[in-house]
Amino acid sequence: MTDLARTTDLFWNRTGMDPARVRRTIGNALDGADDGELFLEYRAAESLSFDDGRIKAASYDIAQGFGLRAVAGEATGYAHAAELSEAAIARAADAVKAVTTGHSGRLALPPAGTNRALYPDLDPTAGMPFANKVALLTAIDAYARKCDPRVRQVSATLAASWQAVEILRPDGSRAADIRPLVRLNVSIVAGDGDRQETGSHGGGGRAAYAEWIVPERWQAQVDEALRQALVNLGSVPAPAGEITVVLGPGWPGVLLHEAIGHGLEGDFNRKKTSAFAGLLGQRVAAPGVTVVDDGTLPGRRGSLSVDDEGTPSSSTVLIEDGILKGYMQDRMNARLMGVAATGNGRRESYAHAPMPRMTNTYMLAGDRDPAEIVASVDRGLYAVNFGGGQVDITNGKFVFSCTEAYLIENGKVGRPVKGATLIGNGPDVLTRVRMVGNDMQLDPGVGTCGKAGQSVPVGVGQPTLLIDAITVGGTAV
Repeated sequence: MTDLARTTDLFWNRTGMDPARVRRTIGNALDGADDGELFLEYRAAESLSFDDGRIKAASYDIAQGFGLRAVAGEATGYAHAAELSEAAIARAADAVKAVTTGHSGRLALPPAGTNRALYPDLDPTAGMPFANKVALLTAIDAYARKCDPRVRQVSATLAASWQAVEILRPDGSRAADIRPLVRLNVSIVAGDGDRQETGSHGGGGRAAYAEWIVPERWQAQVDEALRQALVNLGSVPAPAGEITVVLGPGWPGVLLHEAIGHGLEGDFNRKKTSAFAGLLGQRVAAPGVTVVDDGTLPGRRGSLSVDDEGTPSSSTVLIEDGILKGYMQDRMNARLMGVAATGNGRRESYAHAPMPRMTNTYMLAGDRDPAEIVASVDRGLYAVNFGGGQVDITNGKFVFSCTEAYLIENGKVGRPVKGATLIGNGPDVLTRVRMVGNDMQLDPGVGTCGKAGQSVPVGVGQPTLLIDAITVGGTAV
């Protein structure tokens, strides 16, 4: 069954709504608008968490609703409800008309559709009995405790969702997408005497549970979480000051995501509040630095067959060999900036209006051997994993905490350090990249991005990078 056939059953046959009448209703609401659409959503989601040898929490939730948007110039009228009925949509239409009053826009053409499917339409929440999920989490706990006597606490979380969306426009065009998503996280606390440290690892993507719960996969996640915890047990205080930093491949791309990714979203640049505003065609990074946002990677957490406006996702070159080439665009900001939408119009749910957001954002590989990069550093920091971070979009300033990092001494990776924080400016850091490794990796599938109160799943990635002189906040001089 096609995605559109599935959503026809969910949103029209099941509710008794008539597509032709609804189309006329939204057509009247968008008369004089520049753009707009009806967004329909049905979502089933579950989460099970296991802690201290027992199920700590279990939840299952079903949500459905619609959001109706009218766009006139830079203004947006948006109304939403959890009720799927023609009466509710009619009330929403009356509300969004306010933004089009006195506006004489010409409704934008709908996005061109494709038949591309980047992931299966299966429902992971329905594909595995509850007892089997509990047994899996119990097995994870038992395996972790057998691995090392220093394991003091094991936490594991299994989560999945199944989202069906349909976008209807006044001309009758419809786009649909069925989006599965799963994630398995493991966190371990290891102790030695009075000292305790934590390690964690997770993975997931747009697939069924079956791909993530085979023993060799979840055991590898436990092994990695335990390795991190034991490494941190032996850590020493981090140095402080401005030093050379080598970033590991994969998940450290979250720093790239936060430090420059948001600054390359269309809305911030249209409003000229981004540090990258007005710099198209100019050098913003060191030679060899190429950054893309690619929502077309099959099965990846940040991928979308179509975005939440119905535009097919794409691979967008943001920075090419250090030169700023483009921004990530939704339909409204693309129209106002006179460029094409890139398939980056995303929303958390039917209760939120879309905005330009990242999908899978990563730096392409270079030509340097990672061992060569480390060997070139006399004294520095090798940052392998990151925790939380903050960034100021207007100037690119960021602060990121390292959850796994090591000293580099005389070209060799040395002692692990604790409490390292990277402090810098995203645009400035891009110009300080001196070596780009040939080992680009994507993250294991755990990214979630927040913007303007909305959270969406994303992916990040990068190769090993050598960056000159980042300020490191630590505890040792």
